[in-house]
Amino acid sequence: MIEELAVLAQWHNVRFMAEGLWITLRISVLTIVFSFILGTLLGVMRYTNHWLLARVAAVYIEGFRASPLILLILLFRFTMPLKPVNSGTLAMTLFTAAIVGEIVRGGLNSVDKGQWEAARSQGFTWWQTMRYIVLPQALRKMIPPLTGQFITVVKDTSYVWVTGVQELTGKGVIILGKHGSTIQFFAIFGMIGLIYYVLCLAINRIGLWQENRMSWLTH
Repeated sequence: MIEELAVLAQWHNVRFMAEGLWITLRISVLTIVFSFILGTLLGVMRYTNHWLLARVAAVYIEGFRASPLILLILLFRFTMPLKPVNSGTLAMTLFTAAIVGEIVRGGLNSVDKGQWEAARSQGFTWWQTMRYIVLPQALRKMIPPLTGQFITVVKDTSYVWVTGVQELTGKGVIILGKHGSTIQFFAIFGMIGLIYYVLCLAINRIGLWQENRMSWLTH
């Protein structure tokens, strides 16, 4: 048993897994950043009273939310002239943006309407009120669901393996193709599970820190 585990600890295997971890981190960070930007825009669009903007955002959000993520990843892989890792990142970004858009809309709806009336009485335009008053208040309430969604993003990066992207899970499966004993199976996937746990825990801690920080700033 010790010899079987020692094989997995060889430098070339460790480096191989580290490369997969880097790809997982890259996909996760890019998806989180760009889906937050696009999702915020979609949420604001759907929140507005402008019929065209609200309708476009609603069609986008409902369309992507109703689509299985793995189907989108496969669709983008075989229809987009992009590298597999880039097409997977794009599919995850567009899918996650739809969910973030609904979170943003819910956060905006939770802000008291009196904030709008107070802002208008001070001569603020609609966009100024949204940017400086309503959106910052809504963001504090959106942090818990956003944190949960971004944790899901990290775990869902394993889906891109179906398109040939050798991220963390994919690298583990490849190693198992060479070293496939029962103890090695549990060791590899136990390690992968632990890495995902640490990444998700880090995001959760950042979310809690940001929530406490914004709560302190608003008091």
